[in-house]
Amino acid sequence: MSQLSPVSPNAKKDATPLERALDKNEAVKETVEQSAAELVMVNTVLNQEIPEHIQTGDVAQALQKTSELETRIQDSAEELHQVNEALAQEIDERTELEGKLAKTEAALAKATGKTASR
Repeated sequence: MSQLSPVSPNAKKDATPLERALDKNEAVKETVEQSAAELVMVNTVLNQEIPEHIQTGDVAQALQKTSELETRIQDSAEELHQVNEALAQEIDERTELEGKLAKTEAALAKATGKTASR
């Protein structure tokens, strides 16, 4: 199973905290998706290889648990995807607002004859 690196390879040196959070969430989402896919494979093999007459008691419970975990992990990956979309939207909105603010500050500085502080 893969390990998360402390810094995403896509991380920019001048990234904002939101951009770094998005990069980290993307890395986590990929790990969760990979884990879900691996669990699907394991669960499928177990269900195919263990004869039905043996799928009782603890074995049946274990198979049921892996199936439930598979669903929970897939749901978590989808939730992470939604969080990442919200973060990306917030980053876009903030970038747009920062650009407008910079233009407003420049116009104000020009109108008052002062140098912009940024």
